[in-house]
Amino acid sequence: MSGVWVFKNGVVRLVENPGAETNIENTKRKVLVYTPSNEVITSYSHLQQHLYALGWERYYEEPHLLQFHKASTVHLISLPSDFSRFKLMHMYDIVVKNRNMFQVKDM
Repeated sequence: MSGVWVFKNGVVRLVENPGAETNIENTKRKVLVYTPSNEVITSYSHLQQHLYALGWERYYEEPHLLQFHKASTVHLISLPSDFSRFKLMHMYDIVVKNRNMFQVKDM
């Protein structure tokens, strides 16, 4: 017997597959937003335009990765080359390295 014990409404029960109980209707899609103009980032070309304006440069030509670096820091942003694989962890990486310029919001 394996799983996760869940306490809900005063009842403890064993959930064998906790990911399966997620209600898709209640999950919200997260998006990256460029804060100064409140624009939702919808493509890498759009993101790249804003990163260039903030002083980021393309770092290395890799077929499976997009990498950006800023000469004034040691930071490196690595993103999958396919925008459909752009996940929440990539969004937060951009937010942390560009304070007050990007944020993640629920769609």
